[in-house]
Amino acid sequence: MPNAKILVVDDEPAILNLVVSYLKAENYEVYTASDGEAALKAARAYKPDIIVLDVMLPGLDGLEVLSRLRRESDVYVILLTARTEETDKIVGLSVGADDYVTKPFSPRELVARIKAALRRLRAGTGSGAAPAVLSFRHVRIDTGARLVSVDEQPVTLTAIEFDLLLALAENRGRVLSREQLLEKVWGYDYYGDTRVVDVHLGHVRQKLGRSDLIATVRGVGYRFEDEPL
Repeated sequence: MPNAKILVVDDEPAILNLVVSYLKAENYEVYTASDGEAALKAARAYKPDIIVLDVMLPGLDGLEVLSRLRRESDVYVILLTARTEETDKIVGLSVGADDYVTKPFSPRELVARIKAALRRLRAGTGSGAAPAVLSFRHVRIDTGARLVSVDEQPVTLTAIEFDLLLALAENRGRVLSREQLLEKVWGYDYYGDTRVVDVHLGHVRQKLGRSDLIATVRGVGYRFEDEPL
């Protein structure tokens, strides 16, 4: 299997060099950029598996870079944000970030998240025992082709959105907590804000076009409620 390609975007040389050194120690193919325009060019040229993207960049900021990337790619993006930038976290997730890490951060934690994301991207989140196609009254999920349709109409989901829907559908009728969904989909011990689940599931609901398929169990989590065929 070829080494994964990681693009790291940050305008602080100390942070950039630190992250690069940790990633190269894991034998990843690492590319760098220090501003928004260079990040877009590098993303298009190298087609990385994962992008680590700082929010605060000269020229185009990280959120604008992310917005432009999402018009042409579903590459996995981990945002780097300052601890006080709560708005940037929520906006970033809404624009299409898959995950975020707050500064100051542990390079080991970042590497762990990258490893988990790569495992999920390469192997999926299914248990291996699930059928190739999950069929419900309204929803059909082809786990091999990673395709979803609602009432026979195709629905386009990002990798994270697909895996969240699949995790809920494989556990139809059961309530999964945000922590359980983080473990199943993001694949690591998550110490950050569980709102990443809420934001991404909000996108899933919107794309499915039906509010009755995923129920919120207040104070607990979420439950998939479509009837199996």
